[in-house]
Amino acid sequence: MDRSEITIDLGAVRHNARGLLEALDGAELWAVVKANGYGHGATDVARAAVEAGASALCVVTVAEALELRRELPDARIVVMCPTEELAEAREAKLELVVSGGETPAEIPVHLKLDTGMGRWGLAELPEPPANVVGLMSHLATADSHPAFALQQIERFREATEPYAHLTRHIANSAAALRLPDARFDAGRCGIALYGISPFETDPAQDGLRPALSWRSRIAQVRLLQPGDSTGYGRRFVAERPTWIGTVPVGYADGFRRDMTGTAVLVDGEARRVVGTVSMDAIAVELDRELPVGTSVTIVGDGLLIERHANVAGTIGYEIACGINSEATRARRVVTN
Repeated sequence: MDRSEITIDLGAVRHNARGLLEALDGAELWAVVKANGYGHGATDVARAAVEAGASALCVVTVAEALELRRELPDARIVVMCPTEELAEAREAKLELVVSGGETPAEIPVHLKLDTGMGRWGLAELPEPPANVVGLMSHLATADSHPAFALQQIERFREATEPYAHLTRHIANSAAALRLPDARFDAGRCGIALYGISPFETDPAQDGLRPALSWRSRIAQVRLLQPGDSTGYGRRFVAERPTWIGTVPVGYADGFRRDMTGTAVLVDGEARRVVGTVSMDAIAVELDRELPVGTSVTIVGDGLLIERHANVAGTIGYEIACGINSEATRARRVVTN
């Protein structure tokens, strides 16, 4: 068996896309597939999202867009961050987002207004040139502070009302699910598309199904005696005879060092990760001797990525984006 196996369930992606379309209540769904589809595989997710009704695909770089264009020649693709690769964008029929400076000609453009994110965006909205097809902004707190998000939405509404004939879009996943005022003409949804909660709660609460599962196996079992340790720095020292299973994934695979203390499922039962996570292995505390080859679920079978994020003090987005699905480290399986 490979060191680990990562499975992407495109049926879950389609389910989530349809749920987001229902939540958007008539507004379009634009699928955000940047960062290799949040670690899920941009082309696979993009195709599934379009099949389920997404009207456009959103990425960050022209390179990401060109990769999609090769596989999806007819898709509408929006590059959301500034770029100087104008010739490539024109040739590939991409749409660009302008957050400042001059508006490039002969390319469909979205003007981005800063309504409170304090990052990319125009301070004021100019009279849109003829090649502007959309107006947008970016919510800073839709997942955590809806009152401020509603202020942003109202600023956006007031600034763009004279140009309501253009496509207006501000909703992210959290706003699409919880803030009806953010719908406008389209919602740019990323994390919820993958079945990961933007609120760091159980995604099932919002009708979402996780699309990614990650499994490995026990590669070695040893019995520690009291005073014996496992891993760098002797961060775990046995207080009693303790069985330890070594699992061949580590931070090079995306199992972060700050996930020590999280639980994985060993033969379906929750077991604690102990000691220091190394580059290529983790140690799992067992309640008994188990055979080499026993299955270990890192994500899936009810074990949510949000749980690992909580232990690591981060968000599910970062865990998902950090999983290494390169063929040299893991076997990647895509199911429909």
